[in-house]
Amino acid sequence: MNRIEQKLQEDKKILSIYFSAGYPNLNDTVQIIQDLEKNGVDLIEIGLPFSDPLADGPTIQASSTTALHNGMTTQILFDQLKDIRKTVSIPLIIMGYFNPMLQYGVEAFCQKCAEIGIDGLIIPDLPVDVYAEEYKATFDKYGLINIFLITPQTSDERIRFIDSVSSGFIYMVSSASVTGSQAGFGSTQENYFKRIADLNLKNPQIVGFGINNAETFNQATQYAKGAIIGSAFIKHLSEEGSGKIADFVKAIG
Repeated sequence: MNRIEQKLQEDKKILSIYFSAGYPNLNDTVQIIQDLEKNGVDLIEIGLPFSDPLADGPTIQASSTTALHNGMTTQILFDQLKDIRKTVSIPLIIMGYFNPMLQYGVEAFCQKCAEIGIDGLIIPDLPVDVYAEEYKATFDKYGLINIFLITPQTSDERIRFIDSVSSGFIYMVSSASVTGSQAGFGSTQENYFKRIADLNLKNPQIVGFGINNAETFNQATQYAKGAIIGSAFIKHLSEEGSGKIADFVKAIG
């Protein structure tokens, strides 16, 4: 069983943290992953920096740009992570855009992920239909889970299709905006969370976009299995450096 599926079976709310590989400094990636696990994070999304990150807000875009300027590439990330499973046991997901994966070669990319011990991928600009027809067999061959995003605008029919070709979890985007632009959740979001919960999907949902503290984490996980924090963690890294990760995680509860 994939590590993501194992983790989701635990009787707890899942805290997932996203950060851009190669930020704040090129060689911080492994240390940040180790520190996050050590401080009780359940799942980590490692951002593969890209020059045109459509879904990302200013904070993540800036960290991605810095990482690229630091020299981060797909191959360097793979090189950094080659021994990660000697020290880290929680699920690891690479989140990035499809272009760098296509350039690397989709099968070669998936093979490398499997060798390293990556459990899944999140590719916001890979349409689910294209994935199902052209790439699912390759992902399955290498034991990789592909995580799809849904938004408040996604129809029930489309959500059920995504659920049918998915495993692991569904990434529930909290609102129709980019990352880091929300400050708390109102009744619109709570109604959306409840609507998705009432669909009784086979895959659990983890909420992303707009979670930045204990209050929003608790709001997001009232109906969902877990929540993802990205922009707020990157802000913490930019202000405090990578040495105070314990403080950040502790504040979420």
